[in-house]
Amino acid sequence: MGKVIKRFLTSPLVGVSVLVTLIALFMTSRFSINIFAPKQRLFTSEELALYNGTDDSLPILLGIIGSVFDVTKGKSHYGAGGGYNHFAGRDASRAFFSGNFTGDGLTDSLQGLSSTEVKSVVEWREFYFKSYMFVGKLLGPYYDMQGNPTKLLKGVEAKAARGAQLLEKQKHEEAKQPSCNSRWSQDEGGEVWCETGFPRLVQRPLEIASAGKMSKRCACFREDQLSQAGLEVYEGCDYLAKTCRV
Repeated sequence: MGKVIKRFLTSPLVGVSVLVTLIALFMTSRFSINIFAPKQRLFTSEELALYNGTDDSLPILLGIIGSVFDVTKGKSHYGAGGGYNHFAGRDASRAFFSGNFTGDGLTDSLQGLSSTEVKSVVEWREFYFKSYMFVGKLLGPYYDMQGNPTKLLKGVEAKAARGAQLLEKQKHEEAKQPSCNSRWSQDEGGEVWCETGFPRLVQRPLEIASAGKMSKRCACFREDQLSQAGLEVYEGCDYLAKTCRV
């Protein structure tokens, strides 16, 4: 009996059958992978505009720094009438920072933004990579006709990295001078106070250098530090008051 089984297993017909089965399994597995793998492609601006949430038969897509994401699962937000519908069907990278959702504000240009501001837009892109399906790239300033990153995209990412370094350095510097406590309510407005020391407005020189505009924070200073240049008393607040209305 054992000899019969051995002859059956070594038969050429059995070998062919096993080979056919293996090929079928391989083709099936490849077919399954292709079905479930996200389809990534290159979009033109005109093509992307079709996926703006007005056609229920199409997914809802948005672009940010040239990366395109399927946000259909957030249809209540990104679909027609949704609060974020202005992002659908376009790359409105700048608006992720500026909050300008009309006219020229809905643009992919990050020109003129500081390194820390560009960093915030890049972080939004990372949010979409984590939260939604990446489906392709938008041809234009950030990706060329072959889908390769352009010098502009590389520059944006390098600028964002500098912004991250700057904020880390600024955080370290500001830790040397404790920040004020603060609270705000619609009925009473804002208030800042210090447990130890006195509240003063002080410029953020590192941020000024990167953003090209004034920025201040509230910090607590000891009485023997109050003669330092650049410290500003809150309007209407006594010189040695520990609490100030803002």
